[in-house]
Amino acid sequence: METVLWSRPDGERAGTPLLLMLHGYGSDEARMGELFAKMPNGFTCAAPRAPLEVGGDYGWFLLDYFLTNDFAEVVGAASTLLAWLDTVTARHHFSSVSVFGFSQGMAMATTLLRLRPGAFTAGVGLSGFVLHNELLDAMEPLATRIPFYWARDTADLVINPDATAFTAEWLLANTDLIEAGYQGLGHSIGAAELGDVASFLTGHVTGSFVPRT
Repeated sequence: METVLWSRPDGERAGTPLLLMLHGYGSDEARMGELFAKMPNGFTCAAPRAPLEVGGDYGWFLLDYFLTNDFAEVVGAASTLLAWLDTVTARHHFSSVSVFGFSQGMAMATTLLRLRPGAFTAGVGLSGFVLHNELLDAMEPLATRIPFYWARDTADLVINPDATAFTAEWLLANTDLIEAGYQGLGHSIGAAELGDVASFLTGHVTGSFVPRT
């Protein structure tokens, strides 16, 4: 990955749990960086920039309202992420790796889970979706069901109803799902939601809680 925003300097990452934070379509790593301080203090947070330029911002793959996608493009982006993750994990010896995705970032986060089951300790998906793909479906349900926190506003009009229905079905079949609803968010992230995400991660990721000084 060419551009990655980190919550810790290089010399302070070794042995910590990693939280990989993936931004949405038409956004960038700075949006995830705004959330670093809301996550449990024990994490090293990393927010990579997606590779596809979208009107001056970035995305993981092209999509439309129906969330159609070029699967080769999706797998290419996911494979690049996993290769980068292997490199930084070998360097810093993270104690675990968890994944957090907003909107399209949730689609990428769950694609990583599908391509590499067992590599992640916990997952978070906010206002997002899971990709419907027959090739991936054929290898499921996943052998490892990690704790996964899926939160959204049920009035969010960005993620279409069919995608939401498939996402619910997939998460129930493939993860240890905790589902939460928040009113008034639309397609955004709220303070109460982030507090609940932090509590979820603290409860499921060893070493993520360190008192703030």
